[in-house]
Amino acid sequence: MQPTDSPRDITVDDLVTSNIPLVGHLVRETLARVPGHVDRDDLTSAGLTALVQAAQAYDAERGVPFARYAATRVRGALLDELRGVDWATRGVRRRARDLDETRTRLTYSLGRTPTDKEVAGALGMPLEEVLANKEDIARAQVLSLEAGEEQGSFAEVLPSRTPTPEQALEHDELLSYLGDAVAELPAKLRIVVEGYFLAERPMAELAAELGVSESRVSQLRAEAMVLLRDGINSQLDPHLVQRHERPEGVAARRREAYYAAVAERHAVVRPAAARFATSA
Repeated sequence: MQPTDSPRDITVDDLVTSNIPLVGHLVRETLARVPGHVDRDDLTSAGLTALVQAAQAYDAERGVPFARYAATRVRGALLDELRGVDWATRGVRRRARDLDETRTRLTYSLGRTPTDKEVAGALGMPLEEVLANKEDIARAQVLSLEAGEEQGSFAEVLPSRTPTPEQALEHDELLSYLGDAVAELPAKLRIVVEGYFLAERPMAELAAELGVSESRVSQLRAEAMVLLRDGINSQLDPHLVQRHERPEGVAARRREAYYAAVAERHAVVRPAAARFATSA
């Protein structure tokens, strides 16, 4: 059974927490197929917001697994975010239309596809300007999640949403470490993570509660995400944890203490939970 096929009494927080990796997975798949300047944080924020909204609107009685329902909502949010980012100016778009019209006209007259140099000559512009316009449009191009294959869709190349037994086991393990890593965060970081990602509280509200500025809350959020990533990797993929610049410094020792706390919590809490579930 998938870990996100939830019983009726599961909470919104449980649904969100257990499916945060789903957002990361879909964001990575999206980033692999869009221009490199697309911002990961913006996509992640849009995906997490959609995840929270999906959890709030989810109706288990309809019989649709939450993971499948949430994935649809998250993909839609990522698509909306991409559509809202147009990296080409009006001038670039207008010049691109002129170039396309010229290419079409030359194709008919020459009986073949014209070269960039021929297009530039027909418009009386430098070849470099034609090439630069092509690069600008390429950077602005966003592949559709919904279009047919002939239009550059990548919906059909996304991996299957049904995990194998091995993937389900890995998913359970990752989620258990994620829960432990969140629980062991320093108090302020934990408040920011739970408030921003789970309770969907505004930054201004979190800033007021913590007595700091909104920019500081943003910094705490970024710090927490790095700490969570390294806290999980320290247990599952230690080679991915970057070595601290000053391994003997206070900051490095604090991180090592955090990693140890995550490991200890996992060793103590998870076996106890497993014994309780077995006895139940």
